[in-house]
Amino acid sequence: MYEKLIPFFKEWFKETETYGFSIPKEYGQVLGQEPDHIHFEKTFGEFIQRMKGNYPFHSPQYAGQMLKPPHPYAWFAYSLAMTINPNNHALDGGPPSSEMEKEVMQELAEMVGYNNHFLGHLTSGGTVANLEALWVAKCLHPKKKILYSADAHYTHKRMADVLGIESASVPVDDFGKIDVIKLEEVLPGAGTLVVTMGTTGRGVVDEFDKIVPMCKSHGVRIHVDAAYGGFFKIIEDNLQNSTPWKSLSVADSIVIDPHKHGLQPYGCGSVLFKDPEVGRFYKHDSPYTYFTSDNLHLGEITLECSRPGASAAALWFTIKTLGLTPESPFGNMLKDCIQAAGKFAEEIDQSEYYSLIQQPELDIVCYFPVATSTSEITRLSKRIFDYGMKESQEPFFLSLYKMPSSVITKKHPEIVVDQTEVTVLRSVFMKPSHKEYVKKLIIQLETAYVDCSE
Repeated sequence: MYEKLIPFFKEWFKETETYGFSIPKEYGQVLGQEPDHIHFEKTFGEFIQRMKGNYPFHSPQYAGQMLKPPHPYAWFAYSLAMTINPNNHALDGGPPSSEMEKEVMQELAEMVGYNNHFLGHLTSGGTVANLEALWVAKCLHPKKKILYSADAHYTHKRMADVLGIESASVPVDDFGKIDVIKLEEVLPGAGTLVVTMGTTGRGVVDEFDKIVPMCKSHGVRIHVDAAYGGFFKIIEDNLQNSTPWKSLSVADSIVIDPHKHGLQPYGCGSVLFKDPEVGRFYKHDSPYTYFTSDNLHLGEITLECSRPGASAAALWFTIKTLGLTPESPFGNMLKDCIQAAGKFAEEIDQSEYYSLIQQPELDIVCYFPVATSTSEITRLSKRIFDYGMKESQEPFFLSLYKMPSSVITKKHPEIVVDQTEVTVLRSVFMKPSHKEYVKKLIIQLETAYVDCSE
């Protein structure tokens, strides 16, 4: 392997230099020159062995956590851009990639329905993107609390604590959505409500269309955490319920993670603000940057300082090549994920070994092994989870999810409740290849149930 890799490196760097990319000459030793090639070969061998410890995230066998393989177009553009290593904090550090970032933010703004007057940028991920949105919320309403659903991502409470903002969770209904009746009771006095479009647990979408008029009547801002589900806006007419997505442009701010369904490598998040005037909160002075251009530098509207221009280049290349329309390769990829989840849910619903918790809205499905009590469901779920990774003839990978036992027993009153929380199985169908893998996974799950029940 090592003997083949060195010529590859040499050819790679030679070709990239043809197009204006380069590697510093003082780094030439990594290409096999004396004396570092011995250390390189040894380290490379150890690196490969250690990386084998990863799960097969790129395979349809993996239907566990929310890990989506980046598209080869993204690998390609990211790798080339990283040979320059631009920094998108200021135009001084990455003029072309900064312009690419502005262009992709325009694409995302159009996708969610914002007009040309908005403020937005890429971030290192959804956590920082949500931090910025909540920070702006604090700047606008410094003495008003932040609300979020009980099933919202934990980052909202954590970031509210970091910012020193009072926050509270709103109860959810049996489907994991914000309980709009309970919401009406707690909205008075709040400053901002976080609405989740694609929860990370059950993949559900809060009833945005019903929430908007309630928030408006109380003067409460709306921040949408669409870190997971945002790109499904492209195919809203293909979703189980398109209504919440139709009015997405009403939101005051929106977070979307390109490193989830946007086919990008980690970390690549984004935040958009409908009112560009919030940029005044970012205003600062830097004595050694922002000198090469009078145009807006991205560092002037971000909380983060240094940020990889390669992320912007990769996202720009991917979007420009694949498109962001329902019939584009991007749109068709998302449709495949939705169809995979739908097919899987249908099979589970007909299985004698498993029960479906609810119909999927996006591409996440929660279900549980048939049992007489909640403690037995928990035991079997954990056993099947381990079985798939370690004992199955052909491994398969799931995830686990804890939820109130009442969610199950309201639909299945015959199940004995002997613990307040129950652990169930969860599958995430983020890859188009899952569409063809569903039937095989069902067979594997049924085999696992029989073996684990003995």
